[in-house]
Amino acid sequence: MMNRVILVGRLTKDPELRYTPNGVPVATFTLAVNRAFTNQQGEREADFINCVVWRKPAENVANYLKKGSLAGVDGRVQTRNYEGQDGKRVYVTEILAESVQFLEPRSSSAGERNEGGPYGNQRNNDNPFGQNQNQNQRNNNYTRVDDDPFANDGKTIDISDDDLPF
Repeated sequence: MMNRVILVGRLTKDPELRYTPNGVPVATFTLAVNRAFTNQQGEREADFINCVVWRKPAENVANYLKKGSLAGVDGRVQTRNYEGQDGKRVYVTEILAESVQFLEPRSSSAGERNEGGPYGNQRNNDNPFGQNQNQNQRNNNYTRVDDDPFANDGKTIDISDDDLPF
């Protein structure tokens, strides 16, 4: 059996972070994922997909993503049901995210200038992936982790199709 989902889309609103009675963090958010085709009017439609992520990744999502952020989700489809307040059975289908990737610098979706890299000012150790192990300086001809590797000073980037992972 196989149950694997990979999505790339933008958050429709800020993630909601809650904690279980045992203190386990859980974040919920909705991704707007564009369809690969247009409708009869030539407009591109989107699907709005509910996602759930648990534990430390849930806290990272709540801290570093916001409405409009581009994110990649790797997980599985999960269905559940419960009895609603009106006594009727409510069925829910959602994506249980095993991994959430932040696909753009933190300030990009707001149109702000990216001063602190994709995760803010990393000198304050607010990187969601823990302590940065590779903090090289520019004078060593290395790229700092918080620099945008795709900026390329306005020049085109030459990438072979063989270098792409898809």
